[in-house]
Amino acid sequence: MIMSLRAKRSNPVSKRRLLPAGSQRHGSNWEEQMYILLILALIFAVLEAVAVSKSLQRLEYVAKPAVMVCLFLWLYFSTGLQGNALWFGVAILFSLAGDVLLMLAPDRLFLFGLIAFLFAHISYITGLREDLAADSTWSLVLLVIIAINVSRLIRRITGAMRARGENKLVILVVVYGTVISVMLYTAMSTMYDPAWKTNAALFVSLGALLFWISDLILAWNKFVSPIKNGAVFNITTYHLGQIGLIAGVISQFG
Repeated sequence: MIMSLRAKRSNPVSKRRLLPAGSQRHGSNWEEQMYILLILALIFAVLEAVAVSKSLQRLEYVAKPAVMVCLFLWLYFSTGLQGNALWFGVAILFSLAGDVLLMLAPDRLFLFGLIAFLFAHISYITGLREDLAADSTWSLVLLVIIAINVSRLIRRITGAMRARGENKLVILVVVYGTVISVMLYTAMSTMYDPAWKTNAALFVSLGALLFWISDLILAWNKFVSPIKNGAVFNITTYHLGQIGLIAGVISQFG
């Protein structure tokens, strides 16, 4: 099937390497040093999973925000936060705020954490859409598949919320579920955009899917029924999702 794609706008910023002033002179050695930040993010992600599984609060207070700090620094030193990369930097900062809020008081500050992540997803969507070609036939098929499944899940979750008397959060959860699903669709649409590098599209698609799964686990575990080791699965898929998204962005715009 031949996909009809809109001519992609020229974006000279996204076509060249975007490093902070003076950093390009380091060449491949600089790139190798930047991978240290990725490795640190992975290490802190593992420590966070251990902290959650063993209820090690002090370790969690260090490891959880450290993951996003490492990802932000990796993105900054790889792209300079220029062009589309700026939106992804904003997304990381909103995610970091949401992490801290949900870590300090998961019940009392749940609403504020949800709002922070809502803005994180909007930032991801903005960054992805600015460099995305027109929707193709296959991406529209993907949209229908996502919409059908998401609507079923949202009905199931909101039904459980109403049964528990959580009516005040229903509208926000519906909005949040819709926005993160749009983020998933936008990220996966890069696979049908010839302007996106194959590895970059795969990274952002997988990252968005894992992020979406992590939020599904969180919502199901909180409102529908407990999932065995749900907290560990939630934080693991969340961190892998964030790492995948940023790795894809750096591969495309770095």
